[in-house]
Amino acid sequence: MARPRLSPDAPEAPGLPARRAALRLLDAVLRRGLPLEAALAGATGDLERREDRGLAHAIAAAVLRRLPDLDALIDGATQRPLPDDAKARFVLRIALAQALVLGTPPHAAIATALPLVDGGPRKLVHGVFGTLMRGNARLPDAATLPADTDARWSAAWGEEMVIAAALAIAQQPLLDLSLRGDAGPDGVALAERHRRLRDAGPIATLPGYDAGEWWVQDLAASIPARLLGNGPGHAIDLCAAPGGKTLQLAAAGWTVTALDSSESRLARLSENLARTQLSADVITGDALVWKPAAPADAVLLDAPCSATGIFRRHPDVLHRVRPSIIAETVALQTRLLNRAAEWVKPGGRLVYATCSLELAEGEAQLDRFLAARSDYAIEPATAAELPDGVAAHDRGYVRTLPGMLADAGGLDGFFIVRLRRS
Repeated sequence: MARPRLSPDAPEAPGLPARRAALRLLDAVLRRGLPLEAALAGATGDLERREDRGLAHAIAAAVLRRLPDLDALIDGATQRPLPDDAKARFVLRIALAQALVLGTPPHAAIATALPLVDGGPRKLVHGVFGTLMRGNARLPDAATLPADTDARWSAAWGEEMVIAAALAIAQQPLLDLSLRGDAGPDGVALAERHRRLRDAGPIATLPGYDAGEWWVQDLAASIPARLLGNGPGHAIDLCAAPGGKTLQLAAAGWTVTALDSSESRLARLSENLARTQLSADVITGDALVWKPAAPADAVLLDAPCSATGIFRRHPDVLHRVRPSIIAETVALQTRLLNRAAEWVKPGGRLVYATCSLELAEGEAQLDRFLAARSDYAIEPATAAELPDGVAAHDRGYVRTLPGMLADAGGLDGFFIVRLRRS
């Protein structure tokens, strides 16, 4: 890497508004505990160009992916550690993430970072960044996970899984598409009605977008609906937004009722239903209050959870999720699962899923449910129903972990079980 020519008194550079927005995003996540996506609109509201909003998001996500490693570099180049919430540390994270993760030329990274210090220790930020660049600073191939996440996952899954997760979060995940039928862009098919793309570019420019031939959905996230198979019959998709599973069920011939409490997220589902020319009865409601007029042939509950399984796409979860949050989601899942179980016809199926890597939100939740409900039993997933390289557990449920399909681009972490009501 060429040595940057830096000046602490450089004039304000183009692109600075996007960096300011990235700083606001990081503050929202790391100091206020907000999800990155939830903070995006407020933090980037003054940016007119979509490209600038995308850049702010990319910078913040890069920092969150490599936060412990970036902090280790910063601490190794300062005589006294900067406070975790010091603006100088936040600005150095932004500058280093651009230079070491996103490939921004170092002179551009620091020129757009120094003004963010706002009259603070500009010389310190300039000096630390320059020292690291002159020393050819590099990030390790495998990211360092937050210490509490590392400890929790090591205890639950072992060191091999943690190593796989550290490799996974250091890479941008590939794009998975679920297909309405057989047509779709060129890519790797790891299951029926699936494509995986590298270097896909803007979503709306891909072949078949306007014709509604597909929608974006991680391969692991497609498994719950796959386990309900094809219709006909009435299927209820609870906590349905943003709607990938609703689209799958509708494409498979089910008459679908999609319920969610978020009007804005359901609006996105309705847009995708129109684009794909699929149909579903979309209802805004709370699953703890709403109930169907009659039991259904199938109920799919992709329950609210800690979302630690989607850390590859949403690295902020690893910096926000605490044991108290996990306990809260477990309690909510228990209530939702008990209600959903009452809405299945005798002989019908209930699929419970979470995009979580926490045992409490998966295996332990299942054991508690089965102990209380003698009218339900696991209906094991079969190899023919699952993507290539994914196998059911000996008990019949499906658990996807970091490291699965690593050579093909990996998978999000999910727990999925199909239950049959007697």
